[in-house]
Amino acid sequence: MSKEFNTTGPCVPQKHYMVDISDRVAWMRSMVEHGDYFCVNRARQYGKTTALTALKRALVDDYVVVGLDFQALSHENFATEGAFVSSFASALLDAEELGKLELPDEARDALEGLADAGAPTLMGLFRVLRRWVRASERPVVLIVDEVDSATNNQVFLDFLAQLRLSYLSREEEQDYPAFKSVVLAGVTDIKHLKSKIRPDEVSKVNSPWNIAADFDVDMSFSAKDVAGMLAAYEADHGTGMDIAAAADQIADWTGGYPFLVSRLCQLVDVRGFAWDQNGINEAVRLLLNERNTLFESLVGKLRAYPQMCVALHDLLMEGGRITYNPDQEDIALLSMYGFVKEVGGSVQISNRIFETRLYNLFLSDEELAGSRFHDAGDLGRNRFVRGGRLDMRAVLEGFRHTYDEVFGTLIDRFHEKDGRELFLLYLKPIINGTGNYYIEAQTRDQTRTDVIVDYLGERFVVELK
Repeated sequence: MSKEFNTTGPCVPQKHYMVDISDRVAWMRSMVEHGDYFCVNRARQYGKTTALTALKRALVDDYVVVGLDFQALSHENFATEGAFVSSFASALLDAEELGKLELPDEARDALEGLADAGAPTLMGLFRVLRRWVRASERPVVLIVDEVDSATNNQVFLDFLAQLRLSYLSREEEQDYPAFKSVVLAGVTDIKHLKSKIRPDEVSKVNSPWNIAADFDVDMSFSAKDVAGMLAAYEADHGTGMDIAAAADQIADWTGGYPFLVSRLCQLVDVRGFAWDQNGINEAVRLLLNERNTLFESLVGKLRAYPQMCVALHDLLMEGGRITYNPDQEDIALLSMYGFVKEVGGSVQISNRIFETRLYNLFLSDEELAGSRFHDAGDLGRNRFVRGGRLDMRAVLEGFRHTYDEVFGTLIDRFHEKDGRELFLLYLKPIINGTGNYYIEAQTRDQTRTDVIVDYLGERFVVELK
């Protein structure tokens, strides 16, 4: 069976081209061996489930691995303590039935009793778990994916508190029967869940998960990571691509965001584009124009936090600066969701794909408001493309003419603060559907802006100052 690039669900080495994450998995295993309880909090479609699947495979020979997915539980399963305990016990029994877990007879009988009981308690559940751990010949590791499904449920916090109590008891008494390690994975970090459920300040500070070890593993993909995946593809297809150049370009556009990396590769492969600059740019153009859950999440979060949306507009369109402050809630949330990052003490958009998507969003808002610059660019587009080539000099002259019509003859220097957005409004309808543009990050300030335009194999660098 031939492999393919995958953007739905976890990647399977036998079926999919994927980045080698063995070093990340080895680090996670070392944390398990150390007895750490930790969280894998990363943005949507950032490879969490794929990493957890690989971790389970790496542990299965030496540990009893209890792998659960809270996505399988409904809202009602978190409604009461009894409902949660019954559902948790049922999930363990289902895992055994599916061949994913082997339960001792005593533990199985006890879990069946909890699953069928009218109002089982967390205390009863952890009594069963302690006895199971004590009787097990191998250490028991609990891995729970999609813990976001527990958001705003007090019973989940009570469950975390019981895990914390077991951890602390294990630290005090060496032979206390507790899980060797607990790994929780999701987008939202546990402390943020806490703040949603209990708005008072004391509860925000005293999180039940303050025993968690820091998880500092970089799960983004470097150009070297991408090159390894492309090398496997090239070995199967023999396209003659320059692997290093293609990997650099893909990493440059995506910032190593796993879903975006895979989606770009998938588009190049499925659409039959060349694995060169032009082909990857074509894939970028298609990606920027498609609707997917990741982009919908990005826009939804910005609409939910209008203050941050205004700040990002200032950052992108006016060269403003946002100081990175992890205590500022909007910044913390957008960072947690993977949309912004900290660079040199300032907030930056996480990658060029997100950034261009946001430029397009902000420009569309202006377009709908009736921008004269967009309309002028749209009306003049036919005279700017000649013989399939973009005449950038003519574009700049047309923009200058429109600028003078709107604001009058320019006496002082060009006002970059206003001009960046106006030029992009003028440019967008001219290249839309055919070319790409982006802002060079190193020149995004109040003194100079470089707009990079790729159009049918040609690249233009337009300096605004």
